[in-house]
Amino acid sequence: MPIKSFQAARQKLIPKRKRSLLVRDYMTRNLITFSPQQSILEVMRILIRNKISGGPVLDEMSRLVGIISEADCIKHLSESKYFNQPFFDRMVSDTMSENPDTIEADKTIFDAASIFHQTNRRRLPVLEQGRLVGQISRQDVVKAALLLRSQQWRK
Repeated sequence: MPIKSFQAARQKLIPKRKRSLLVRDYMTRNLITFSPQQSILEVMRILIRNKISGGPVLDEMSRLVGIISEADCIKHLSESKYFNQPFFDRMVSDTMSENPDTIEADKTIFDAASIFHQTNRRRLPVLEQGRLVGQISRQDVVKAALLLRSQQWRK
């Protein structure tokens, strides 16, 4: 008598969709940007109204020239009080952090995490061929890590 197979028909193996690790897939694309000629008072109002802590500063040619943050505003507020100078008549160009750390869009979130760890920054402008295309924050990297968690071996 022949032996019967008790195994069901094999299913076709469908490869799992590989989750992306690239910065471009987790960055924010719709940014609020500032110009070097804006007043600090206007910037502070925009930061509060939009519930953000900073943003990139672009020149007339849309090139990244710096970043303005709440910390920059507070630093200059403190210095103005100390030196008894008016604060609100200052421009972004006087207050912004120049030559910001950046990351390329085709780098991985692990590269971004490394830069955040080394520099203690909260956000990084994302460049593609030298042009600003977005921004990635620490929170974006943490969200990406949570999505990748399912790719680990389980005990």
